[in-house]
Amino acid sequence: MPISISMIVLGSQLVMPVADGVPKFDVARSCKLDIAAAAGLSVGQPLKNCINDEQKAKQQVANGWSKFPAASRASCVPQESIGGTPSYVSLLTCLQMGQWLR
Repeated sequence: MPISISMIVLGSQLVMPVADGVPKFDVARSCKLDIAAAAGLSVGQPLKNCINDEQKAKQQVANGWSKFPAASRASCVPQESIGGTPSYVSLLTCLQMGQWLR
């Protein structure tokens, strides 16, 4: 499925780069977009669950940030801006995979 210009523009607004630190994602907006895409326009409890999962993953990323390989941090963070809905859950998975490959 090709990525439209609007998704690229939208995605560029969801990621705020932070120099050599944990990135800041707008998880509420990302969760709303993901839920709307997956289940029509209903939100409610799935939104709360999504935000809760993202906050937990963000905490894990922040706690282990310095322990993740620099190469993984450098490659995983930009990957999260692709597609328009960055996710700490996905970022954590990517960073953990980088640790396992060491």
